[in-house]
Amino acid sequence: MYEDKTLICKECGAEFIFTAGEQEFYAEKGFVNEPQRCKGCRDARKAAAKADREMHTAVCANCGKEAKVPFKPREDRPVYCSECFASMREEN
Repeated sequence: MYEDKTLICKECGAEFIFTAGEQEFYAEKGFVNEPQRCKGCRDARKAAAKADREMHTAVCANCGKEAKVPFKPREDRPVYCSECFASMREEN
């Protein structure tokens, strides 16, 4: 079915392998385009996007600890720290 392909990263120009398993995953997800960047360049872009994100300070509505969130908290909505949010998701 699928065979490994060698692609060229449009960011750094390095060759990288688009494996048969990755191609199958892309097909299952309905992706039609092949990856344009190697893993290193993709990771660097993701890290840069996260670094640009403005974080806001809020008080957790569950435990009262300080929480940093990537959105501006509103008075009419509760905000939870990562630990409380994760435990609430596990319960549901």
